[in-house]
Amino acid sequence: MQKQKNLDFRSDTVTLPTPEMREAAAKAEVGDDVFGEDPTVNRLERLGAAMLGKESGLFVTSGTQGNAVCVLAHTQRGDEIILESRSHIYLNEVGGLAALGGLMARTVPGELGWMRPEQIEAAIRAPNIHYPRTSLVCIENTHNSAGGIPLSVAQMEADWEVAKAHSLAVHLDGARIFNAAIALKVDVKELARYADSVQFCLSKGLSAPVGSLVVGTQEFIERARKYRKMLGGGMRQAGIIAAPGIVALTKMVDRLAEDHENAKILAEGLRNIPGIKIVNPVMTNMVYIDVKDLGWTGKEWGEACAKLGWKSGGGSRSTVIRLCTHYGIWKEDIEAFLDGIRNQVPNV
Repeated sequence: MQKQKNLDFRSDTVTLPTPEMREAAAKAEVGDDVFGEDPTVNRLERLGAAMLGKESGLFVTSGTQGNAVCVLAHTQRGDEIILESRSHIYLNEVGGLAALGGLMARTVPGELGWMRPEQIEAAIRAPNIHYPRTSLVCIENTHNSAGGIPLSVAQMEADWEVAKAHSLAVHLDGARIFNAAIALKVDVKELARYADSVQFCLSKGLSAPVGSLVVGTQEFIERARKYRKMLGGGMRQAGIIAAPGIVALTKMVDRLAEDHENAKILAEGLRNIPGIKIVNPVMTNMVYIDVKDLGWTGKEWGEACAKLGWKSGGGSRSTVIRLCTHYGIWKEDIEAFLDGIRNQVPNV
């Protein structure tokens, strides 16, 4: 694979499309997707559904849109949904579940992102004229805010079983589900098995320039497609952006293991620098650090990285920063960064 540099720790959304993706986009066969006539989109949707063991797929513009159409398709206005308290749907999707769906959120504090089944069961509303109806459980895998933690097949199954015992739907925000499968060394189908619907991103570690997929039963996808149209997501000659997604799924999944290895190298190097704390276990492509003991906030960290030619997130108040490894960051880049940052850190 041709190497291209992208020295940016802010997110795995900053990945650049591969040369093969650019060529695929240029040569894509297209049609009107709203009429179901774009052959490249149709191929991508079939491919994504097959890879996750589901009947049907839907190409959407983003992970946020994918989660939105799934939540809407599973619920009715006034329902309550159960989510982990630091989940992306709850924290980082602009309150869409309330603004778009008229839904209430019942949050459960997880253990490294996992809601224990007894916690889910305790959060389910009893039938009562005064209460909203609990209709959906949302699970996130990998769990971003917990540190990019993959939830195991056993954890997914346990939550599925308690949800089904109470006739609840299960939606999986699997934005980075392939990272989870690679880290756990399991077929991604084994994780998707325990969800009625799954949203996963093509535009993060898989390096496509845009888009996500939603997969589920054919009946569910028909409902989700209508909500996609309602949200302005009906696309026309979308094969141009779907074609890189096909490359992402056929060529870029296995290489996620490189990102995971680079994250571990990065974490180990930073752990050996006095004043930098590794916050969470490093299991996929994310490293959360705390620079409080350096007397820094994210602002000073970002400035130190910039001097080395790197971009890194971090606010002016928080001392905790997320670093993401991805396509475009190579092992030698990590090693050079560690050498450089040691010279930027005070009292080292």
